[in-house]
Amino acid sequence: MAINPGALRGAPERRFYTWAAVGAAVVVFAGFARTYYLKGVSGAPELPGLLHLHGVVMTLWFTLFLVQVRLVAGRRVDLHRRLGVVGALLAVLVLMVGVTTAIGGARRGAAPALPPLVFLAVPLGDMLVFAGLVGAALWYRGRPGIHKRLMLLSSLSMLTAAIGRIPLEFIRTGGPLAFFGLTDLFIVACVAFDTLKNRRLHPAFGWGGALVVASQPLRLLLAGTPAWMKFATWLVA
Repeated sequence: MAINPGALRGAPERRFYTWAAVGAAVVVFAGFARTYYLKGVSGAPELPGLLHLHGVVMTLWFTLFLVQVRLVAGRRVDLHRRLGVVGALLAVLVLMVGVTTAIGGARRGAAPALPPLVFLAVPLGDMLVFAGLVGAALWYRGRPGIHKRLMLLSSLSMLTAAIGRIPLEFIRTGGPLAFFGLTDLFIVACVAFDTLKNRRLHPAFGWGGALVVASQPLRLLLAGTPAWMKFATWLVA
């Protein structure tokens, strides 16, 4: 039986996207296991309905991302495209519920490491970056090389919240620098693998990764300004 050289070349890349999707799902589970996924075992307090909805929507997003990656790996591009419609609708739901949850959290005073109104810039920034990356990925859905990289970045960019809740002391005491730094480490590892494999930095990973990383200090700088505090106060009023 003849072996397709292109299939052999593509196998490492398919494994790469699979492991990246699995890794992202593991991080999400680790971050929210105590307060959500294993809440019945850990004895964590009951969650408001909005947080349950947020948990369901985010779980569906990372699950669908893994399913989509595996469909491409299994050469079921037809089904991948049909599910892409569901993914686009789910992305809108992620954005709407994510923004509402962030504002609700600030209103309740729930924020790790920073004052609630200051911290609000972090999750809202996540949603803004996510919207930009997913929107661009959908625009370039006819160009798989760009599309798949932007979809990966859009998912990785939202790991900050999960990382910030992993019960490790250095993460808890590190605050936003640790949350963002570990998120960036995940992104840089993926970009480095792709760059070494293809012997060039793909533009989608270049500008997409730069968007994620550059947005992080900008959020913290913005959060300390009177203009942001006025805006955040208006949001939670």
